[in-house]
Amino acid sequence: VPFTPVTGSRLHAATLQDRAMLANGLIALCAEEKASSVHITFLPEEDWQAIGGGRWLQRNDIQFHWHNPGYASFDDFLASLSSQKRKNIRKERASVAAAGITFECVTGSDLKEHHWDAFYEFYMDTGARKWGTPYLNREFFSLIGAAMAEHTLLVMATRGGRMIAGALNFIGSHALYGRNWGALEHHPNLHFETCYYQAIDFAIGRKLARVEAGAQGGHKLARGYLPQKTFSLHYLAHPGLSRAVADYLEDERSEIDHHKDALAAHSPFRQEQDI
Repeated sequence: VPFTPVTGSRLHAATLQDRAMLANGLIALCAEEKASSVHITFLPEEDWQAIGGGRWLQRNDIQFHWHNPGYASFDDFLASLSSQKRKNIRKERASVAAAGITFECVTGSDLKEHHWDAFYEFYMDTGARKWGTPYLNREFFSLIGAAMAEHTLLVMATRGGRMIAGALNFIGSHALYGRNWGALEHHPNLHFETCYYQAIDFAIGRKLARVEAGAQGGHKLARGYLPQKTFSLHYLAHPGLSRAVADYLEDERSEIDHHKDALAAHSPFRQEQDI
């Protein structure tokens, strides 16, 4: 909890000492229940540093986040990029507009069942074309629309009067969280516009500090989304397995650091604008 991969508080206590006590309690509960392992994912770095080590194995991964230092407009953001990256983004956005595709950002009371009907079709199509099985049913989308419409953003793409693609985002107090997307038609750069550029536009308008686009995809880097480390802790009850995984994670953490540095070296921002 929560299911979605967003960093936040996992051990609900006021002090680091109390959060460490809760973590020790999880290990005790693991033994009591004869479970094989305990995993605390996407926790703050402060907790990861203080609690990790010893029985808790430390792991890193990378996500891509767009940061907003106070841009007044999308053009203001573009001005912070290197000339070539700025031109590429403008070309990508222009190609989508030239295909006759328009966008609507729908949130709050404007979210209707026909939006969810369309988005569910996009979601199922994405699942059908990739390995695995879509795990959210149609009712889920109606439920979030009813329970948290003001914290939900659907970016819907329309061509010829028909909704053809969409992206689901959740609105936090300081960030926009991109989650799922799907499309019934293929158009060059449609994914970038629907998931990345429309999210940036919305975040600037709402004065949100960042957009979290999740893991995977070095292609996000060229579009202004910079690599950020994520943090998780893992307890494995079997001592031999724990030692083996600890050795692996030590090497992996080093590789993650090198990978992040290599990605950051290709930042699309002008040097004086790097975040």
